[in-house]
Amino acid sequence: MTRRAVRPVAPTAVSTVVLAVVLVAMTALGACTPSAGDLTAPTARPTGSPPAGGEPVPPRSPPPQPRGPSGCAVTGGPGGGDDAGSKVSYEQPLSAGQLLSAERSFVANSASAPAGQAAPWKDRPTVSLCFDVRSDPRVVRGSEQVTFTPDRRTCAVVFRAWPNKPETARAGNRLEVTSATVDGRKEIPKVAAAGAPPGSPGTLVRVPVSRCVPAGRTVQVDLTFTLTVGADTPERVGYSSRDGAVWLGTAYPLLAWQRGKGWVTDPAVDLFGETVTSEEFRLRRLDVVAPDGDQVLGTGQAVGSMPSTKVRGSVVHRFRADSVRDVSLTVGRLRTESREVDGVRLHVGVPSSSVASAGEWADATAAAMRSLSTYLGPFPYRDLWVTVADSVGTGIEFPGSIQFGNVSPTRYPQLVPHEVAHMWFYGLVGNDQARDPWLDEALAEYAETLVDGTGARSVRFQAPSRVRDRVGRSMAWYAALRNPDLYAAGVYRQGGAMLHRARQAAGPATFDRLLRGYLNANAHRIATPRDFARAFASRPKVIAILREYGAIPR
Repeated sequence: MTRRAVRPVAPTAVSTVVLAVVLVAMTALGACTPSAGDLTAPTARPTGSPPAGGEPVPPRSPPPQPRGPSGCAVTGGPGGGDDAGSKVSYEQPLSAGQLLSAERSFVANSASAPAGQAAPWKDRPTVSLCFDVRSDPRVVRGSEQVTFTPDRRTCAVVFRAWPNKPETARAGNRLEVTSATVDGRKEIPKVAAAGAPPGSPGTLVRVPVSRCVPAGRTVQVDLTFTLTVGADTPERVGYSSRDGAVWLGTAYPLLAWQRGKGWVTDPAVDLFGETVTSEEFRLRRLDVVAPDGDQVLGTGQAVGSMPSTKVRGSVVHRFRADSVRDVSLTVGRLRTESREVDGVRLHVGVPSSSVASAGEWADATAAAMRSLSTYLGPFPYRDLWVTVADSVGTGIEFPGSIQFGNVSPTRYPQLVPHEVAHMWFYGLVGNDQARDPWLDEALAEYAETLVDGTGARSVRFQAPSRVRDRVGRSMAWYAALRNPDLYAAGVYRQGGAMLHRARQAAGPATFDRLLRGYLNANAHRIATPRDFARAFASRPKVIAILREYGAIPR
């Protein structure tokens, strides 16, 4: 996620004044921006703003109740065939030839990992999702099926409801689980606040397992949920009051399992930025029920679309992915462009009000993909979905997809490289974003400034004394400072400077080779600072710099 003030190209005195006004507006909305350069953004909230859970959700008019049948049927019980428990109903079944062609294409895109790179976790969970996004963007109904094999005795399955975190909840978003079954047996979920603000459902959802299962036994959980969507949210979940477009990222109950460690139950933090931790899963099916005529951008490979018989005037769009750790989608009357970039399918969708055309966004994204691949290795996904949304701050990353704000990618040239860099740092190699934010944000900052040629300036950055040499601190630690600018300075800019210094110490060629080794060794898993240090163990000067900045223990 890019969360700081972006630098325009060669600002004049007049453009600097205009930029300052834009930055004040963006940051007040919780904008996510890349590197600040010589500009310092104002704080997103007053210095005395309370920590997580301190600000209640403001009272709002109740959302309209969904009408008619959901386009996402409740999933069936365990043991069905390939399409048992399908979440959608098709007007016409896909022909055998269509299914075979789609499956062959999907298998081709699920080829083995590049030489030298760790393969996806063989026993990763399998997830099927459906979102019913119809004419009223304020309410989305959904269903989910998760099949996974825990590596320890399990008496409850834990999900995270991230739309209920403070920043999104205060904008009017809320995610509520409406039913749950475990291996076909009905269960009553237990919801805890876990950092959600007063008046919002909690971020921690526990689904009891009546008959505790031992390690190694597969569990199937079926959920239905309702998502209330806030208007013009400057975050990952929202809809546009201008044109009704809906953007949904991490907008479903996300399985909170981490192999070898168990459940991730850390409270949400009242600070801009991601706090998500998730293992990769096989996205067996992502179905999006949308009004006929709307464009749908998803996650993974687009398998196809068919009219729905459950909801007249709606179309079901289907996607699949071999190994991702999150899902995002966008629905609306968008202007789209698709092209192939070195074997990767790039899909871009922009609203009619977009400052830049879909082609301009595609040009900027393709350039970033190519330049970053030179340093980091092959692009990690076969498809990349790029959405421009009116109200999103400036950039939010997901595995194989990105949400951008309605700005010009040429006016803010650091924006696109930063978010594309997250496809490697957070997408391919995951991390606990709440505990170790530098493992994705500092590395994305470093990669951004490396390819835009501003690394020499980045390395001279001096962090404010309160956060100096505190690169490795958690988001909770930074939230306690009650000043979002310090998080941006301490993790992003200081972290980028640290990595550029390390590259100088090791030598560019050596550093680049060892960084690619880190990516290959830790692909498809959740990495830690210890893993990063292990990758550079042969270069004591790099380790000393990481310790100096507080990224790893001294």
